[in-house]
Amino acid sequence: MSKKRDTDDGAPLTPGGLPDIRYVQALAEVFSTYELDEIEIESGEHRVLLRRSDNAAQPAVVVAPAAAAVVAPAAAPVVEEGEFIESPFVGTFFRRPSPDAAPFVEIGASVANGNVVCIVEAMKLFNELEVEFDCRIEECLVEDGQPVEYGAKLFRVTRR
Repeated sequence: MSKKRDTDDGAPLTPGGLPDIRYVQALAEVFSTYELDEIEIESGEHRVLLRRSDNAAQPAVVVAPAAAAVVAPAAAPVVEEGEFIESPFVGTFFRRPSPDAAPFVEIGASVANGNVVCIVEAMKLFNELEVEFDCRIEECLVEDGQPVEYGAKLFRVTRR
């Protein structure tokens, strides 16, 4: 998926350099939907922290520069080179339409523009992601059922 980004780390930014309000709103919706007490996202130089207060019905939102070093989660390999299909939003990644079905695409498969390659479930909506160009699937970078962030690299591909 080719999403326009202002930074290399995947966080959409406003012209003033702050995270895009739609990104923060999407995080707040996930926060509320799953009744989380706290959610923290670090992306490049920015950190978004949503924390439920005992005194407030609404979550507190803190946007601040992140620590200098951001460590990638152990379950997600860091892949730097190549072309990728990325998640357009925060959600849960699924390779197949149902637990007992075959994956939408296999490694090594040639995929045409418009073909569905996976589902990202966000706020109980199952969104089919279609590839935007003809390509070959080289590698799947996310485990089935794994949570993904906005801009997460889902598949490494080669254009045809």
